[in-house]
Amino acid sequence: MTKMKNWLLTGLFFMIVSTVFSQGKVSGTITDGVGSLPGANVVVKGSSVATSSDFDGKFTIDSPSATGELVISFLGFETKTVKFSVSGSTNLGNIVLTSNSNELSEIVVKSTTVDIAKDRKTPVAVSTIKAAEIQAKLGNQELPEMLKSTPSVYVTKSGGGFGDSRITVRGFSQNNVAVMVNGMPVNDMENGAVYWSNWAGLSDVTSFIQVQRGLGSSKLAIASVGGTMNYVTKASDLKQGGTVGTSFGNDNFFKSNVAYNTGKLDSGFSASVLYSHTQGDGYVDGTAFNGDNYYVALGYTTKNNKHDFQFTVTGAPQWHDQRSTFITIAQYQQYGSVSDPNIKYNSDWGYKNGQEFNMVRNYYHKPVVSLNYDWNINETSKLSTVGYVSFGRGGGSRGAGGAGNNNYTSAVFRTADGLVDYDKIVRWNTGNEVIRFNNVNNTRATNGATGQFQNSSNTGRTGSGTATSPYVFNNTSGISQISSVNSHNWYGAIVNFNKKFSDHLTWDLGVDVRGYKGLHYQNVNNLLGADAYIDNFDVNNPNRTLYNTYSTYAPWNVFKNTDKEEKINFNNDGDVRWYGGFTQLEYSTDKFTAFVQGALSQQGFKRVDYFKYQAGTPLASTDYENILGGNVKGGVNYNINEHHNVFVNSGYYSKQPFFNAVYPNNASLVNGNLTNEKIFGIEAGYGLRTQMFTANLNFYRTSWKDRYQRQNDGAADNPGGYFDFAGITEIHSGIEFDATARLLDKLTLTGMFSIGDWKYEGTSTSNRYDSGNNAIGGGTPITLYLDGVRVGDAAQTTAALGAVYEILPHFTVDANYNYNDKLYAAISPGNFTSATNRGSLQLPSYGTADAGLSYKWLVGKNKDNSVGFRLNVNNVFDYTYIAEAKTNIFAADVPTVPTYKGIATTNQVYFGFGRTWNFALRYDF
Repeated sequence: MTKMKNWLLTGLFFMIVSTVFSQGKVSGTITDGVGSLPGANVVVKGSSVATSSDFDGKFTIDSPSATGELVISFLGFETKTVKFSVSGSTNLGNIVLTSNSNELSEIVVKSTTVDIAKDRKTPVAVSTIKAAEIQAKLGNQELPEMLKSTPSVYVTKSGGGFGDSRITVRGFSQNNVAVMVNGMPVNDMENGAVYWSNWAGLSDVTSFIQVQRGLGSSKLAIASVGGTMNYVTKASDLKQGGTVGTSFGNDNFFKSNVAYNTGKLDSGFSASVLYSHTQGDGYVDGTAFNGDNYYVALGYTTKNNKHDFQFTVTGAPQWHDQRSTFITIAQYQQYGSVSDPNIKYNSDWGYKNGQEFNMVRNYYHKPVVSLNYDWNINETSKLSTVGYVSFGRGGGSRGAGGAGNNNYTSAVFRTADGLVDYDKIVRWNTGNEVIRFNNVNNTRATNGATGQFQNSSNTGRTGSGTATSPYVFNNTSGISQISSVNSHNWYGAIVNFNKKFSDHLTWDLGVDVRGYKGLHYQNVNNLLGADAYIDNFDVNNPNRTLYNTYSTYAPWNVFKNTDKEEKINFNNDGDVRWYGGFTQLEYSTDKFTAFVQGALSQQGFKRVDYFKYQAGTPLASTDYENILGGNVKGGVNYNINEHHNVFVNSGYYSKQPFFNAVYPNNASLVNGNLTNEKIFGIEAGYGLRTQMFTANLNFYRTSWKDRYQRQNDGAADNPGGYFDFAGITEIHSGIEFDATARLLDKLTLTGMFSIGDWKYEGTSTSNRYDSGNNAIGGGTPITLYLDGVRVGDAAQTTAALGAVYEILPHFTVDANYNYNDKLYAAISPGNFTSATNRGSLQLPSYGTADAGLSYKWLVGKNKDNSVGFRLNVNNVFDYTYIAEAKTNIFAADVPTVPTYKGIATTNQVYFGFGRTWNFALRYDF
């Protein structure tokens, strides 16, 4: 009896223990409203019981009590607490986490120098593209194309060469959109340009892309006229693991990559490395390319997390042949058909000695080295610093010279199928080809007593064709391939001190310092059979005979001394120095956020010319021309409740002009009419957040005044002179909407539309200058009649609709349709000198559809590795459309010219790509 009593007591004790420590199992699926979130942390609140979600976002956890709360967290999302009640087992279904863009910065960098907008906090219009979407959908597209389904963004591939794409935001070109990598500005410091071929490797190492349209949240005094694009890369302290992948596609596209992360070691050290290689023939004829990408990140965090260091090195040496010559619609039709133009046609390439040869090639290597240091001084103070350096080396080649005024693209050097006959050019250059010009059959003659065939910039014709200056042909000129080299040395540092005065009030104070030297000259790449090259543009060393040629492949060694290179035509440096200071005060509660920010910058511009001026004279090396600029902006966000929020922001920029406006006419004389550009923007928005539906609605207006415009005079009494236009104004306003709806567990829809009204305002009257930049009288002042003229080069109305559906576990299909309307040709304001002009030429609207299939196969003993497959098809229906136009020729003005889709065929255009595809295989371990 005693034994049975003890047994009952023991059993009762274990039942109590079982009740206390294992009341049942709780399960569910964690998503972001679009897809699963693998690796999310799940903790039973008040206990040490924890687990994480699997590759499908699913989890199961043993609960020690019948009721309680689960605390669910995932980097990049708001932590969520979910109540549960369990007896045996219960499934909570889909648990949707809300994105917190501020947390995204923790993926890669803890620095306060990276300004990432926070959802329902930062009062700006923002879109974020995460790494998973980039990895899945990029394929053989350009990285900017990942943004084409976001409001007010227009992306084209331009000529179609590797990395030659361009992007506009709210109608502003990428030269006037601030592009940042981990908080570092990367727009060229002379002209604001961004060359995506130099950043081709970003797609492999980007954790997310955030586009802030309009003023943006950056604290720096950067010229974000249209917006800010922040590319945030991976960090060394990601979890341990690696990736091996490969993909292939149309036109012999092939890419392979390998990456590995050590994860954060017990010592506090971490490392991440990546290498990839990409090559292909290019969709457009004659645009072969070859590129590499390397990335090394080393990190160290002290055990008390007080000090954090991140050292990164990345670069993407590449070369790619280009289609740089805008050609007419009629030429596309000539080498295709009237109804089916050959959109792949490229007038720059052909064959030389049986091998493909393109006169136009871009080659560049731009390694960037950066060191981030974050010091958590105490609980309320933090100092973040980033120092960086970049050495860019390379340029772009083109044809130079001519034969009887025929350049390499002239009909005399073109085959019946439209290719450039480079063998014929070689024969001409070596005296073995007969060409008819000046009504005479000619072969090339040697130059004087040298007995050599000497090329130069001479086109083979002088004179203006008038009675007093008739054309004079010579048969001693030839054709060469030369390069314009645009190398640079760039140093910079950003320091930001962040102070929390309270739980609600934060203050930032910092400096932004940069130094830049642009190295600009030309050299000879290929004499195409000739013996030498004659240059007479260096006043310090005239009449030089040159024999050396230089490669058109990207140099891996960016420290090679180029001082002894033989340079032709021009040789000058552009020095820019930048001193900036900024501050920001932010007040934030759960419901209300307000900020005010101000920044000042002084840019100094110096020009050094080794060719145009005698060494030692004042104009050979100018002093710095210092120009002050800055901005002030502020905004407020109010969360009405957990579902609704509204915001408003406004700001004013005084933006310094680009280098060529400070020193116009490629001379060392400062512009006598230097004026900062003035930008004023205002924006308001509304946001909706529910488990099933999220949406954003924005309204904006931006005015851009005092744009610089120069036009050559062209008058016989003012050779080398020009007209300077002041007061050019653009007004960009519009409405934007985007939404995501999770209609079913397995179906998610996304959509957006944006309607812009971008046009010039008012007129502009010129001032006349001579070749020495001196204001002069005489001539007829030119007035630009721009009022109401539409801004070109980007679709003012865009829309997109997308869907993702999980057919089977781990197997999804997705599709997206993009529509573009109110697309106008690019215009030069200087062409609108008549009050009766027709404005901008509107191009036909168009829409394209993309589709993809994804499958993830879980492998390994614990199913913690995966093999992924992805198929992308872009422009599924192979729709032919005009993506951009250089000219504004209206059909009504040339009634005898045929039209294509209502557009005069004499217009010079680039067509978009037809159907393309790629297949990718990826192993994650």
